[in-house]
Amino acid sequence: MSGATPTANPPPPAAGITTRRTLLRGLAGAAGAGLAGAAMSGCSSPKDVARASTSDPWRQFAGTTLNFVSENTAPTAAIAANLAPFTELTGIRVNIVTLELSALVQKVALDLASGQSQYQVIYADPYQVLAPYSKGLVDLRELAADSSVPHLTGGFGDFIPTQLEAAGKFGDRDKVFALPYDCPTMIWHYRKDLFDKHHDAMSNDLGFDPTPGADTTWDQYAAIAKWFNDKTDDIPYGTGHQAKQHDSLMCDFSNVLWSYGGDYFDNGKAVGSLGATDPGKCRLDSDQAAEAAAFYDRLLASADPASRTWDWDGVGAAFRAGRIAMCPNWHEFAASNEAAMPGKVGYARLPKGPARSASHYGGTGIGISANTLPNERRAAWLFTVWATAPRTQLANLKSKAGGGTPTRTSVYELPEVRKAEKRPSAMPNMLTADAVNEAWKPANIGLRPKIPMWNECDTAIYTQLSRMLLGDAKPAQAMGDTADRIDRIVARGWVS
Repeated sequence: MSGATPTANPPPPAAGITTRRTLLRGLAGAAGAGLAGAAMSGCSSPKDVARASTSDPWRQFAGTTLNFVSENTAPTAAIAANLAPFTELTGIRVNIVTLELSALVQKVALDLASGQSQYQVIYADPYQVLAPYSKGLVDLRELAADSSVPHLTGGFGDFIPTQLEAAGKFGDRDKVFALPYDCPTMIWHYRKDLFDKHHDAMSNDLGFDPTPGADTTWDQYAAIAKWFNDKTDDIPYGTGHQAKQHDSLMCDFSNVLWSYGGDYFDNGKAVGSLGATDPGKCRLDSDQAAEAAAFYDRLLASADPASRTWDWDGVGAAFRAGRIAMCPNWHEFAASNEAAMPGKVGYARLPKGPARSASHYGGTGIGISANTLPNERRAAWLFTVWATAPRTQLANLKSKAGGGTPTRTSVYELPEVRKAEKRPSAMPNMLTADAVNEAWKPANIGLRPKIPMWNECDTAIYTQLSRMLLGDAKPAQAMGDTADRIDRIVARGWVS
């Protein structure tokens, strides 16, 4: 997912590219059906990496160089700063290329269509890489069953189940195309110091306990925000949002949509977890979607006005600067919050709507290009296993260079990790553990549609939401117009 770290400037488009959509649709066909032919059409066939005869399965590809292309996320920053242990273990050198997500998608599409593997290990964003290009990725179960290479520590079952399905699978429940690598999830960030200070006054004025908890509703969230606006000078605004005309707006709104019982398509949970190439008609024209949009419009009307200029980085910076009392945001901002406001921030699952609480999951897995040759593929497996291993995830948690939070159940059970869930914490992202572990339960996780054409649908959603927030469209009209646009996008189908 587009994450909570600064992004690199994308490279200029390659010669001959007309539009990004035309490029990616065309390359999807090559990635899925023409990989072998594309490889054979080159002037020379690529050579596989050497495999040494050794009793140590970790050293059999020593001297190999792998390329890993990733979005510039906190976990990858930590991995890049701590590659020495992997090289010492395997003798394999890893070059890491980090890019803004749209540039990464373009590079991956070109590489898969080429029939060769400039990038052996791929950051497989579920919506822009895994869904459109799953046929260009290796089914990792085959490597997990290969007795000649190290096994996957803890097996597939050690990964948090909802994350393995959302980040690792597409279309076929029995195939795994990526291992869960990062797991940013939207939760409620709030100024605990201010909530504690004003608890009694808020309780008396509002008629309910304002402490964020499992029973707090979105209506109560809005009432708390208004109370901070009207009743105290401690902070300028009660709430802020990532409501810029950007992917972040879709992310923020989706929490409310799902909580009202709305969704983008019928069988939304299945389309979000396992994915689909034909999800059917868009359901944003439902009463639940219109009600969710109307609430979101009212909520933003009382939020910090700058919300309409902020993505997740912007609202995170505003929160740390003391401009807003609370916000929904990705949980991996916790380390930055603690650095700026030690001991002052609390975290909770997002509020409930009429149907449920829903927390948007934005995690991604790492996979292996199906263009890799046999030994090259096994070498890439070594890195994939190491990069997602419990020991590496623990090191990432402690890293000063980046971080993120684990995708494995066993890491959360380690005594030092459990200790870090309370202050003082050596791993401040773990202060969110209670909130995210609730958010990742099947009943609470929010999953956007995992469909090949999602990027274009996403643009339609946040464009119409922006019109609504500017007053150019009523909530029901914005939802209906979005549904019509998405139906046209889906009707064109996808070449795979």
